[in-house]
Amino acid sequence: MNRDDVLDSIVINVESRNLINHMLATEAIMRALALRFGEDEDVWGLTGLLHDIDVELTEGDMSAHSALGADIARELGATEEMAQAILRHNEAHGLPPESLLDKALFCADPLTGLIVAGALVRPDKKLEGLKVESLMKRFGEKRFAAGANREQIASCSTLGLELEEFVALGLKAMQGIAGDIGL
Repeated sequence: MNRDDVLDSIVINVESRNLINHMLATEAIMRALALRFGEDEDVWGLTGLLHDIDVELTEGDMSAHSALGADIARELGATEEMAQAILRHNEAHGLPPESLLDKALFCADPLTGLIVAGALVRPDKKLEGLKVESLMKRFGEKRFAAGANREQIASCSTLGLELEEFVALGLKAMQGIAGDIGL
């Protein structure tokens, strides 16, 4: 499985630039998590990159989302572990995250939304000056980045990470690709 083929498939299957940016951000966080845990950065990164490839194809049908995505990932050469992580990141299937990869994707997915929202309320709308402290303050505000499931983000504890440490890791990873995602 190679990243260029995955990106080509994303271009074919995903029209929304915001969704592509979310997938790129998830990839960056997953790569950082892989590095933190001594796992394969390419496997983890590609899992993050592919995880929402089917959102537009399933037209938001959560009962179909991620099942099709796992199948597309397999067709592109993903391992069964990668496909299972993609499938299990969607709670609608009733399959809880089991492996370290599953758990990492499950908590990384909504973190991107919290971080993007944190950047968008800044005057410059950039990640560069965004601080972990600001995100942690906003974490408790239910109306801020309402779509970023706090419980899912906090499940980083299943990885042995404290919430603030996880948010810091995610922010740093996304700051590293800020130009690619327009922030």
